Amino acid sequence: MAGHEATVADNAARALDLARSEPFDLIFSDVVMPDKDGIALLEDMRAAGVTTPVVMISGQATLDMAVRATRLGALDFLEKPLSTEKLLLTVENVLKLKRLEQENRELRARVGRHEIIWSSDAMRRVMSQVERVAAGESRVCILGETGTGKELIARAVHDGSPRRSGPFITLNCAAVPGELIESELFGHEKGSFTGAASRHTGKFEQAHRGTLFLDEIGDMPAVMQAKLLRVLEEGEIERVGGSGSVRVDVRVVVATHRNLDELVRTGAFRQDLYHRIYVFPIVLPPLRERKGDISVLVEHFSRRISETNGWKWKTLTPAAVESLERYPWPGNVRELRNAVERLLLLAENEVDEALVREALPNYIVPSSSPSGPLASRVESFEREMIRAELDRARHNMTEAARALGLERSHLYKKCTQLGINVKDLRRADE
Repeated sequence: MAGHEATVADNAARALDLARSEPFDLIFSDVVMPDKDGIALLEDMRAAGVTTPVVMISGQATLDMAVRATRLGALDFLEKPLSTEKLLLTVENVLKLKRLEQENRELRARVGRHEIIWSSDAMRRVMSQVERVAAGESRVCILGETGTGKELIARAVHDGSPRRSGPFITLNCAAVPGELIESELFGHEKGSFTGAASRHTGKFEQAHRGTLFLDEIGDMPAVMQAKLLRVLEEGEIERVGGSGSVRVDVRVVVATHRNLDELVRTGAFRQDLYHRIYVFPIVLPPLRERKGDISVLVEHFSRRISETNGWKWKTLTPAAVESLERYPWPGNVRELRNAVERLLLLAENEVDEALVREALPNYIVPSSSPSGPLASRVESFEREMIRAELDRARHNMTEAARALGLERSHLYKKCTQLGINVKDLRRADE
C-alpha cells in the first residue's frame, strides 16, 4: 500500500539465492528460522559479496545478538512486535541513504578526475610550484608528455586561486579544426558564416572572471597565434562577424607536450606569444621518472574504478604492483589507469602477477637487466619498449610515436638505429 514491491523467501537458502541473483534495495530478515538463523544467513550473504542493506527482526533479541549483527554489517535491528509506522520509516531511511550513497559515488567520480595522487619527491616539487603560483594572476605554462595530467595541474592552479569561484573553461587546440578555432575561442554572431544559425559565446567569454585552459597550444595555427596575442595584450575579444570589442577578465593557463623552444626556433610558434604565455613554467615529470607514485596510483585507481562501477574492490598483490613499476609507461598516468581497469575487469579476486602477465604481456619488463656495457643495455631496453608499443598500436607509427612522446620522424630514426624493421613486423602480424 505504501508503493513498495516486496519479494518473500520462506527459508534462508531461498533468500540467499534471491539476494545473489536479483538487485534489491533492502532485505528484512528474521533471526529465528527453521533451517538456519538470520545471523548465519547474514554471514553467508556477506561472504557471497551481497552488499544490499540488511535490517534484522526478532522477538527474542539479546544484546550479544545485536552486536554480532552490527559487526556483520546489519543496518538496523528491529524488535517485534513491529509497528507499520516504524517499518515504513525504516524503509524510507534506507532508501534515502542509498540515494545519498549513489550521489556521493557520482560526485566522487566527477571530482576524482581532478584528484592529483602522488608521493614522490618529483611531484612534491611540482605541487609546491602549483601552490606558489596559484595565489596570483601570473600566466602558467604546463609542459609534459601526453597523459601526465596537465589538465589536472591547470585545474589545481584554478582551484587554489582567487578565481576559484569563477568558471574553469578548457579548449584542446589540437582537437579543433583550424577554421573553427577562432569561433570556439572568441564566439560568433548569427549569420557570420554558413551554419551560424545563432550567436555563439566563445571560450574567452565563458571564462570571464575565471580561468581559461588552452591545452596543446603548440598545435595552434599561426594565424590564431597572432589573434590570441592581441587578446592577451589588450584584454578584449571580437566575435567572428561582430562589429565591436568585448572586454574579458580571464586568467590564461596553457599546456603542451611539444618543445616550445624548438617551435619558436623553427618559426612554427610566435616568439612574442611565447614570451606572453611562458611566464611561470611547470614541468610535469613522466611516470617513468616518478616510480614512487605508481603504487599509490594503482591503489587509487583500483578503489575509484570499483566504486564508480559498483564492483567488489580487488587488491593488487605486491608482486603485481612491482611488475607494473618496472614498465616505463610511455602513455604515463592515463595508460596506467587503463591498465588497472583492464586488470580489475579480468580478475576474479585479487590481481596477481600471473594475471598481469596474461592480460598485459607487453607491460612486463624482466626484473633482471641484460648483461653488458650500459650503452648496450639501454639499447636493448629501448628496442624492447618500442617493439611493445608498436605491437600495441598495431604498427601505426603515428599512434606509437604519440604514446612514446616522440615526433613521428624521430621514431622512424630510432627504429632504424635499433634495427627494427616496421615493414617486417607488419607482414608478420598479417
